[in-house]
Amino acid sequence: MNPPLRTEQPHPDHPGLDRYDTAALVEAFVADQALAALAVRAAAPQLAAAVDAAVPRLRAGGRIVTVGAGTSGRLGVLDSVELHPTFSWPRERAPALLAGGAGAMFVAVEGAEDDAAQGAADLAALQPQANDVVLLLAASGATPYALGAAEAASAAGALTVAIVNNPGAPLAAACELAVVLDTGPEVISGSTRLKAGTAQKIALNTFSSSVMVRLHKVYGNLMVDLRASNAKLVRRALRLTVRATGASEAAAQAALAACGSRVKTAIVMLRAGVEAAEAERRLEAAAGSVAQALGG
Repeated sequence: MNPPLRTEQPHPDHPGLDRYDTAALVEAFVADQALAALAVRAAAPQLAAAVDAAVPRLRAGGRIVTVGAGTSGRLGVLDSVELHPTFSWPRERAPALLAGGAGAMFVAVEGAEDDAAQGAADLAALQPQANDVVLLLAASGATPYALGAAEAASAAGALTVAIVNNPGAPLAAACELAVVLDTGPEVISGSTRLKAGTAQKIALNTFSSSVMVRLHKVYGNLMVDLRASNAKLVRRALRLTVRATGASEAAAQAALAACGSRVKTAIVMLRAGVEAAEAERRLEAAAGSVAQALGG
């Protein structure tokens, strides 16, 4: 029998976990979760390489596709869903595949992760192109569904990036790039929804946020390409416009009203003293960069 994966091994520091009092239990889980960030930091060069490889493809019209099963797949769905309201990234350019289908987001579909053919079929159904960026998540790094999807994505010439929690994982070898988050044993043996999942969430946040900064979705460190789709975001759009320009709330509200609440456009209007159409023209010429549109 092969030795268990690192993520499946019993934690050497907590053999008596079931006898801990509540305070000790909470401390054990919190302390171990903190190690997730260290695992991501160790993989920072791999994440940077993935961002650099992804950005040119996305500028050329590619999509960010996330693929996974169970916790990993659900984390991929969460990241993809947030890209539209946060960065105005088109929904159709952030599809997410979860083994077992959309219903598996809420109810576990047992055995779905073991179907490599279904992973390949689901990915192929998206009609992958060479400019697509496919993120394949699996704590074990050996999930058949993800491996099948990786094979289909590679065959289409898409960029494949594995995000795994075990060194030497088959999924890492099957992809063009790999981000290895070596989180080791869990406090509850094999429960990779713990720090393995936490590390994947941090890695996804880091990857997608870095990509969006490189695609000029941020001005300074302000989230200026958000979609003001609810009352909270309308208020945030106003605050961002005021902060980025130094204009009064009244002037910022007027600019936002004149440009369909597009914060980037409003900033250029107010900073450059131009109308909405000219601000849009400058932004288009600058590939969406507010700084470049303002001559910075």
